[in-house]
Amino acid sequence: MGKRLSRIYTRTGDRGETGLGTNERIAKHAARVEALGDVDEVNSWIGHVRAALGAEHAEDATLSQIQHDLFDIGGELAMPGYELVQANLVTELEQAIDRLNADLPPLDNFILPGGSEGVSRIHLARSVARRAERALWALHDAASEQARPESERVGVQAVQYLNRLSDYLFVLARAVAQEAGGREILWQTRNRSKD
Repeated sequence: MGKRLSRIYTRTGDRGETGLGTNERIAKHAARVEALGDVDEVNSWIGHVRAALGAEHAEDATLSQIQHDLFDIGGELAMPGYELVQANLVTELEQAIDRLNADLPPLDNFILPGGSEGVSRIHLARSVARRAERALWALHDAASEQARPESERVGVQAVQYLNRLSDYLFVLARAVAQEAGGREILWQTRNRSKD
């Protein structure tokens, strides 16, 4: 890391702008900054999940690596044109999903988020990961539609990573529920169609 933060407040954002890693200043409400915020939020939720599960949990090392990967995605957003997320990271998440899913019963219905505090936290992280994915796709597509330079687009691998992350978190929630001996809460609609 080239610079260390010796001073936390700079007052440079007091006029509603923030700086990118490219030294460009943009509005704090710009789509790129919104996407950065969503990625930061999912990272915070994963930290919350880790605190609930504990450092001894089998998935703690994977969750820790995910937090580092999310910082790389933030780096891509802060430095348009840089791609820090490679295809192997997406593949690693897929392998983690397959590993967790191997011991789970088949799923016949939708699951309600909840059942325990840990499972609830994981579902919150999952839903924020989905929001972050949508924000990155919107940023990617806007750059494409406006014929903006390739360097302003979001790397597709980063978006795919967020997609797999939400899948991983869904399967992790199921696995944690099973570990605790809890049952999954299946969706039951009150709307019964007349046959």
